[in-house]
Amino acid sequence: MQRLNHTTASPEGYNKLLALSAFLAHSGLEANLLELISIRASEINGCAWCLDFHTKRVRHQGETEQRIYLLSGWREAPVYSARERAALEWTEALTLIAGHPVPDELYQRIREHFSESELANLTIAVGLINVWNRINVAFHTDLSSVPQFAPEPAATRSN
Repeated sequence: MQRLNHTTASPEGYNKLLALSAFLAHSGLEANLLELISIRASEINGCAWCLDFHTKRVRHQGETEQRIYLLSGWREAPVYSARERAALEWTEALTLIAGHPVPDELYQRIREHFSESELANLTIAVGLINVWNRINVAFHTDLSSVPQFAPEPAATRSN
């Protein structure tokens, strides 16, 4: 049972988080990459609401079921690019940061795939999904509030 509705308890805070999400959507990072890191952090944090939301949204954006299902085993799955692998490793390091500094070697590896601006925005994205995870886990956000994403009509889809 939902403990608290954070959208009505702090509408200004909720709107600021939405504004940050909107910024990230236009930050130059690939939409599917943002979704993949959101799913991976949500798996680690056990956030059912975010897992439901982001898997539905990335499916709507055309992501394959295989790549969604293999995220928790991304290191052994050959279906992710080097850039995606770097982002997933960064996501895990930042999500599990308590008591574990981010190694210089990881920073060097990720810099091979992301510019300074991209890395700053990726780090903001990882921080933001962790905020959403903590809100939804703490307040037991009702899964019935996860929106459905209707498939795009084939005529408007770009390939």
